[in-house]
Amino acid sequence: MQTQLHNFHWEAPARWLKIETIDMHTGGEPLRVFISGLPAVKGETVLEKRRYFKEHLDYIRTGIMWEPRGHADMYGAVISASADADLDVFFLHNEGYSTMCGHAMIALTKLVLETGIIKKEGNHPELIFNVPAGKIYARAIIDNGNVKDVSFRNVPSFLYLADQEVMVPGIGNVTFDVAYGGAFYAFVDADSVRLHLDASHYNQLIDYGRRIKQAVMNNFTIRHPFEEDLSFLYGTIFTGKAHKKEHHSRNVCIFAEGEVDRSATGSGVSARAALHYAKGELKLNETIIIESITGSTMGVTAREQTSFGDYNAVIPQVSGTASITGRHTFYFDPEDPFKEGFIFR
Repeated sequence: MQTQLHNFHWEAPARWLKIETIDMHTGGEPLRVFISGLPAVKGETVLEKRRYFKEHLDYIRTGIMWEPRGHADMYGAVISASADADLDVFFLHNEGYSTMCGHAMIALTKLVLETGIIKKEGNHPELIFNVPAGKIYARAIIDNGNVKDVSFRNVPSFLYLADQEVMVPGIGNVTFDVAYGGAFYAFVDADSVRLHLDASHYNQLIDYGRRIKQAVMNNFTIRHPFEEDLSFLYGTIFTGKAHKKEHHSRNVCIFAEGEVDRSATGSGVSARAALHYAKGELKLNETIIIESITGSTMGVTAREQTSFGDYNAVIPQVSGTASITGRHTFYFDPEDPFKEGFIFR
């Protein structure tokens, strides 16, 4: 067997599409970053690039995110040069395209700095990313060339709907808030719908998350103050008691088409900071540590008060860590009947 592997020299036919990625995770949540092989993605702004990808290259999203190359909970990022930041970034998942992703910001900061995609001096370098929701300012702590911790200042985040109630088929009346942290989320207390925020209720969390999201969308209007492309409910976040006494709480985010975030959700904890601040439950510059379904954590701090359109908002700062898990080469054989992927959820 060793001799056979030593003699392996296969090359894919030139007509096959060849795409290379770096795979990472933040708190257990995957991130697949495209590093070569993509056709040209046209557009000047991030939203224009995302729109072009959606209209012309969506088969790559499904082919790389879905089975057999990915899975129902895979997540991706497309990076490109920027006119006014270090990088432009937009995000892919099982349903389509998201507006902001905190776990990706943490992972990409590590990737960019450790691999030299962009070179920065010092042990506390800063990066600026353009994402669909706006500009993100990230900062790393580096020790012997390794990124040990990342924090980022998110876009203005705000409470959108407070203490609302909706009838959810199969569940009953559900009380919820909606807050924005780069994406809109419906927040529901897990105890109120008799859910546990661990693997024992994994499938039920997906089921309830999807039902609640659909019910809120059917009965309430979600509108971003400035961008129509950002005016949609991205997911449901269930909140509850932390498993460790030194942590503030735990949440589980069900987003897109029933994806379960393995991390504490960077944009989600940003929205929680805005929600708690608006309700008088969090002070400026007070940090809370929030657990995920895997037990990994993110810290979030409301750094400053601001306004965003007609809303009182805060600027959250989120911190966490990431790891690189692999480098992959994927092929699209034109004769493969599953070249564009499939999904079971």
